[in-house]
Amino acid sequence: MELTREIVGGEPYEYVPIGRYIVRAVGVCGGRPTFKYTRIEVAGALDCVAAGESLNSIVEAYAGRVPLEALQEAIELASRCFMGSLPELVAS
Repeated sequence: MELTREIVGGEPYEYVPIGRYIVRAVGVCGGRPTFKYTRIEVAGALDCVAAGESLNSIVEAYAGRVPLEALQEAIELASRCFMGSLPELVAS
């Protein structure tokens, strides 16, 4: 994936897109995945989902800075990573 450069609020913003809403931004949260244009880490939102919070309550908690579609993308990407890391079953 290539580094994308933008000017946001007059400041340079460099990131590697992981999805439409999720990025790894240079110098932001140690490079851990965040929701684009925020310092909100994806892992924290997924922790809320795992704890049983509704997606709508998470959106409200982030004061609309993270849209519902971004949370859905995070869940989808996490699911793909999980499925891709499962060991192969070998018939004996």
